[in-house]
Amino acid sequence: MEQGIKETIRAGKTFLGIELGSTRIKAVLIDEDYVPLVSGGYDWENRLEDGIWTYHLEDVWTGLQSSFRNLSREITDRYHIPFTPPQAIGISAMMHGYLAFDKNGTLLAPFRTWRNTTTEKAAQVLSEKFHFNIPLRWSIAHLYQAILNKEDHVKDIAFLTTLAGYVHWKLSGEKVLGIGDASGMFPIDSGTKTYQRTMVEQFEALTRGEGLQVRLGDILPRVLTAGENAGTLSAEGAKLIDPDGNLPAGIPLCPPEGDAGTGMAATNSVAERTGNVSAGTSIFAMVVLEKDLSRMYPEIDMVTTPSGKPVAMVHCNNCTSDLDAWMKLFNEVLQTFVAQVGKPALYDAMYGKALEGDADGGGLLSYNYYGGEPITALEQGRPLFVRLPDSSLTLANFMRTTLYSTMASLKIGMDILTEKEQIRLDRLLGHGGLFKTKGVGQRLLASALNVPVAVMESAGEGGAWGIALLAAYGRQKGETETLEDFLARRVFARNRGESIKPDVRDRQGFERFMERYRAGLAIESAAVENLQ
Repeated sequence: MEQGIKETIRAGKTFLGIELGSTRIKAVLIDEDYVPLVSGGYDWENRLEDGIWTYHLEDVWTGLQSSFRNLSREITDRYHIPFTPPQAIGISAMMHGYLAFDKNGTLLAPFRTWRNTTTEKAAQVLSEKFHFNIPLRWSIAHLYQAILNKEDHVKDIAFLTTLAGYVHWKLSGEKVLGIGDASGMFPIDSGTKTYQRTMVEQFEALTRGEGLQVRLGDILPRVLTAGENAGTLSAEGAKLIDPDGNLPAGIPLCPPEGDAGTGMAATNSVAERTGNVSAGTSIFAMVVLEKDLSRMYPEIDMVTTPSGKPVAMVHCNNCTSDLDAWMKLFNEVLQTFVAQVGKPALYDAMYGKALEGDADGGGLLSYNYYGGEPITALEQGRPLFVRLPDSSLTLANFMRTTLYSTMASLKIGMDILTEKEQIRLDRLLGHGGLFKTKGVGQRLLASALNVPVAVMESAGEGGAWGIALLAAYGRQKGETETLEDFLARRVFARNRGESIKPDVRDRQGFERFMERYRAGLAIESAAVENLQ
């Protein structure tokens, strides 16, 4: 098998996917059977500067180069051959946010990520104007808030994009965006596969004379669907990935996508009545719709699959950051006793402990709010752990409660779809860091949402594998082969994942936890108001 992998890499029968996630940049190389061969990563963190969650653009390139270098080193160390260029490359990244450039390509304001919730006024006005929910993190909300704030840089804006769109632009010179990522910038018309024309015109009329010197339609990236030509790697772009010069120009690039779209691809959740949950720094569920929702809900985003099908999205800003902070603390305790435990082993042991806890977490309560959470109407967050004097404070209950907190806000949003809209799902596919420890996050989420949850072996590869699949689709698809057929018949025909059904005891316990969670939101609100 090793010899076969070596020959595949040497012959360049591969596809490269790179995803810039919230805490990790990851590169994954897959073969023509869509099996991950090697990967490389780079850890990074957002920064809170002047009240804004941001990443420095130089860190983007440092991380991208490091992840590619680590992937190449893995090939050399394991197979004793050099990296051979792939057939195609795909770039994915966290969605939304605000990256505004002038006509010379100069960044006009610090990158404002999806995590920022300072756009409440703009989102409210636009939602009412469009009769369409505009979430706080969407790019158009950030742009309009900058206009409302009369920020000086607005007059110089010539291009507005997302992180994936920015990286793709620098690698290829093409100002384009995959339709899934574009649907997190501005509402998309699934019929025309581009921005909603009427809403574009409404925005232009609303902002005329307010500082923006160009038409909105002229500064947004051109929208592409999966499989369309998105340009090729330029000589300058090749050096941005590999400064050593071993990566040639001319490699085809697929349309850049957001982490939601690559999550759908990675879990085969692109056809009607399918859905997935992506759980990492943030957590969100995607449900591909058969029909429109009966009305607009502030808690539900409307986005699209990479091929443009309408999707209801429940997005929560906070998931594993608080959990990861506790893990660092536990590791520090171990180091105090000169005990060396690797990160995967620590997570596996602590996650496993959660299954030993009381079904409701023993009366404990946790809020994982590092940032604001629109689902629960909080503009800012304060991580909190709360208990009553008679709560059962055990390690097992602590871990179960902390894991429950990663999915509590999601439960509130999903209840709208399953109870108010009567949407039924056969199962959800899970991917992302929360599912790396086998059977724990998967079991608890199944009971929390009362739907079977499946996880595939590739779940830990997440969006990097998903964008590699989209790169492969662009090169391998038949003349009339849809993305839905490509994934179902070629990629996932023999891999439906391992599914766990809801457990009655866990489901009832989670409901009791949620009663406390909803009642305790006043504590979180008071903390935000009084702890500055």
